[in-house]
Amino acid sequence: MELRVSTEDRIDVVDVTDRVEAEIQSIERGLCTVFVEHTTAAVSINEAEPRLLEDVEAFVAELSAPEGWRHDALDGNADAHLRSSVLGRDVSVPVRGGELALGTWQSILLIECDGPRERSVSVTVTPSVE
Repeated sequence: MELRVSTEDRIDVVDVTDRVEAEIQSIERGLCTVFVEHTTAAVSINEAEPRLLEDVEAFVAELSAPEGWRHDALDGNADAHLRSSVLGRDVSVPVRGGELALGTWQSILLIECDGPRERSVSVTVTPSVE
């Protein structure tokens, strides 16, 4: 399954939890992997509280100097590549009863490092064999 996610800013955080969960309802038990198919975006699990999302954006901005990298000679976005490499491009979450088995405050977050863009997010569920 593939989700298309639009971002609005150079660094942006989008809660995709509800969209992922809508895609997995037909699976009773298993493991859901969410993978962003880009080298300048990331996926993480954290709380989707608005002030924390602003903090995440500020933190991501501080992960890398915005310029001065060799890759910038090609397209000026080396900082975005470096940020996404540190953050990671996938998360895995257990599925129980057709729902993501996330903790009370956990959400799946797409972290944009080179926006605004439209991103492809792959959602794969491996059913449990019991």
